[in-house]
Amino acid sequence: MIKRKESSVNLENEKALAAECPFIFALSLMGKRWKPAILWKMTEGIYRFGEMKRAIPQISEKMLTQHLRELESDGLITRTVYHEMPLRVEYALTEFGTSLQPILKQLNTWGEKAQNIKNTMPK
Repeated sequence: MIKRKESSVNLENEKALAAECPFIFALSLMGKRWKPAILWKMTEGIYRFGEMKRAIPQISEKMLTQHLRELESDGLITRTVYHEMPLRVEYALTEFGTSLQPILKQLNTWGEKAQNIKNTMPK
């Protein structure tokens, strides 16, 4: 994610649009590239950091950490720390995050159809 100045006009416009439009607000919570992938994987159950990294090998550890923190602060996932040796941290969807499951499944189904259509189109 590119860091922008808080006073950036682009950032202000993005925040204003998200505040006025529920659709844009919902999309802003899900993010652009990695957040939907993380949320999709989490529909399968609880993940530890290393498991999530293996499930999405293309994501860097820095980006995974950043997006997990953002998803947690947005209330979509929980982070549970178990104080044992070695330390164990688990991530899971919250009730709010779980409410995204039908939407994510529909997007996946639509994406499969769109890929098939696009793959059959002449280049």
